[in-house]
Amino acid sequence: MENNIDFIENYPAYQPKEGEEYMSPQMLEHFKGKLLAWKTQLIEEANSTVSHLKKDSDTPADPNDRASQEEEFALELRTRDRERKLIAKIDKSLRDIESGEYGYCKMSGEEIGLGRMEARPTADLTVEMKRKQEIREKQGVA
Repeated sequence: MENNIDFIENYPAYQPKEGEEYMSPQMLEHFKGKLLAWKTQLIEEANSTVSHLKKDSDTPADPNDRASQEEEFALELRTRDRERKLIAKIDKSLRDIESGEYGYCKMSGEEIGLGRMEARPTADLTVEMKRKQEIREKQGVA
């Protein structure tokens, strides 16, 4: 699967045409494909975890092995929980594409920018607004 375009790490960056407007239909189609590929990858990894947990669920007799197995399972489950939240963000981004809000900051309304959207396709704040949000959260204001 590693050489498959459905693997998000191999998804090519969008190359805008000269004079192409921000979040043109072609650009939106690119991000829709990228988000769907990412979601598919996360779902496949989650399914793989479930089958791994089922297959390796026999409890080892040795207490050290048992502790290692429990820690491994706990780590996998925490990772999958983070990915479940990420899938929700991907779904929100897909809805934003449909509504025409994708690629624009939810606080300022400004363009987030193609570079940031390529790096973080679920971004909904500009770098500046994200920084301000993080400062407010640290101050306990958020």
